[in-house]
Amino acid sequence: MTEPKLVFTGPPGAGKTTAIAALSDIPPIVTDVRNSDASLAKTHTTVGMDYGEVKLAGDERVRLFGTPGQERFAFMWRILARNAMGLVLLLDNSRADPRADLRLYLQAFGELLRDTPCVIGVGRLDTHPEPSLDALADELEQLGWVFPLLAVDVRQREDVLLLVDTALAQLEARQWQDTQS
Repeated sequence: MTEPKLVFTGPPGAGKTTAIAALSDIPPIVTDVRNSDASLAKTHTTVGMDYGEVKLAGDERVRLFGTPGQERFAFMWRILARNAMGLVLLLDNSRADPRADLRLYLQAFGELLRDTPCVIGVGRLDTHPEPSLDALADELEQLGWVFPLLAVDVRQREDVLLLVDTALAQLEARQWQDTQS
């Protein structure tokens, strides 16, 4: 049987690599290279994927995959999202337009999200409080989506684990609903 897979996605610098490293029980595999894109304020960027694993209750493990953030790697987004049990969308509130980032990733993963749990983690709210979580929730509602939105610090294992637990809770609720139908 295949182990469950959770995909972390979001714009460059949102913290996908950091989140996986904070949570993974194994040394994460990263495909970072020196950044040559002057529009990104970072020295390295993911070009393939990140990979880690986290052990849950019992012997269950969840495989953690991180997508590259740049839109030119959207083909990797689709590959990595295949057979995912859930999606964690990370947003960086210090970016120029977090709402546009939200729209871009919801559109890119729209087909998957019809049947797959999603949780949205918003980082850097402490230093960049706008847009607020309420404003992002309003944006979600206008787009016809309802997903949990959480303030996170992707460097903190507990925060990242809360994102995973939230996605798993949605999955369990859907499975329970299916048994009731």
